[in-house]
Amino acid sequence: MDHIDKQIVGIVQKDSRSSSAQIAEAVGVSVSTANERVRKLSNAGIIKAWCAVLDPAKVGNTVCAFVYVDMDYEGEAEACSALCAMDEVQEVHHISGAHSYLLKIRLADNETLQSLLNDKIKALAAVRHTESIIVLQSVKETPQMVVS
Repeated sequence: MDHIDKQIVGIVQKDSRSSSAQIAEAVGVSVSTANERVRKLSNAGIIKAWCAVLDPAKVGNTVCAFVYVDMDYEGEAEACSALCAMDEVQEVHHISGAHSYLLKIRLADNETLQSLLNDKIKALAAVRHTESIIVLQSVKETPQMVVS
């Protein structure tokens, strides 16, 4: 990726609906060049997806929780696959430290969170223990990242 590609990914991270003409003007290339670069960035997997970022509160998901999950090695791969398939689970991270995994979950309320934990997550054979952290307020939350 050269400096123009980095500028382009910065633009599309902020607004994926930016037109090729808008991108071209912002980075100082022709529209066809901008379009071709976006296509190449997408084909290379640098741009993984084009999606809408929803406001959780406006769609009824007012509870955000981070859940530490401790797992046994036996059955871990199957449990991870099951966690990744759960729509309520936004992120699954294998982490270092005292716990095995960290999940980010968004749901309507605490009762739904409790049900998800008891009925789906703790029901997985490899799961030994969970520890939940309920978010009181999100000061910053963004899918954007710095491209170095």
